[in-house]
Amino acid sequence: MNFVQYRKPVFIFSGVMVALSALFLLVPGLNLGVDFTGGTILERQTAQNVTTAAVRRVLDGAVPEVDLSGAVVQILDLPNQFVVRTRELSNADIIRIDQAFQNEFGSLVELRTDVVGPVIGRELVRNALIAIAVSALGILAYVSWRFEYRFAAVAVACLLHDVLIVLGFFAITGREVNSPFVAAALTVLGYSINNTIVVFDRVRENLRSKKKQSGEELVNQSLNQTLTRSLNTSITTLLVIVMLVIFGGSAIGDFAVALLFGVLLGTYSSLFVAAPLWLTWMEWKK
Repeated sequence: MNFVQYRKPVFIFSGVMVALSALFLLVPGLNLGVDFTGGTILERQTAQNVTTAAVRRVLDGAVPEVDLSGAVVQILDLPNQFVVRTRELSNADIIRIDQAFQNEFGSLVELRTDVVGPVIGRELVRNALIAIAVSALGILAYVSWRFEYRFAAVAVACLLHDVLIVLGFFAITGREVNSPFVAAALTVLGYSINNTIVVFDRVRENLRSKKKQSGEELVNQSLNQTLTRSLNTSITTLLVIVMLVIFGGSAIGDFAVALLFGVLLGTYSSLFVAAPLWLTWMEWKK
């Protein structure tokens, strides 16, 4: 397969995706979860089916002295399961709300209760950014040492390409960005760089042994030599992630979707973006 002949439309496509993702991060922006903003998450299951209007009505009547007008109510996979995301509540307020739910909808099962203060939320945001920055710097340093700085710069650019597009996807779809999302993003970073390094290692080997080849021939040969490995790894990984998306439930739904989208992007960027971008840099240098 001649990967290099598609590099111009691929670069245009990736550039448009990155630009749109950056735009989506501004408008409408990320839907930051309680992990980052601070607040309370109540995930409950009742004996009868509910609606968002009914849940909101019970909320307003349970603690009238607390302003819950900004609460977000979402019905989950089953019509008798719902989640409430609202401002930080005290234990006494949560008990009163649960009692009101039980009086209105019958027996109540507590699936999840998370309370995060705003200070902890700010710390989580800072730690998430530090984790991603340290990962990128570590990858840049290691690949520069093992290969050369151009390989390292292209690898990190592809990582930022993947993460930025995943963020843009979450922004436009309104999916919640929380601590599991950060874990998924770091997993995508590791997966993507692993695939890219395999390709670059083969490029380096062919550079040493086949110096008479043109740059396009060398890159295409390297990509085709690693294609089976890349596809087999991606397909087996995606099979597991798809099962998580289908059967994982609401608790890990956003985490699984981030992994699914990130692995697809990582496979695409390692095959169609990384090595062709390195070749373009080398040609521009000459």
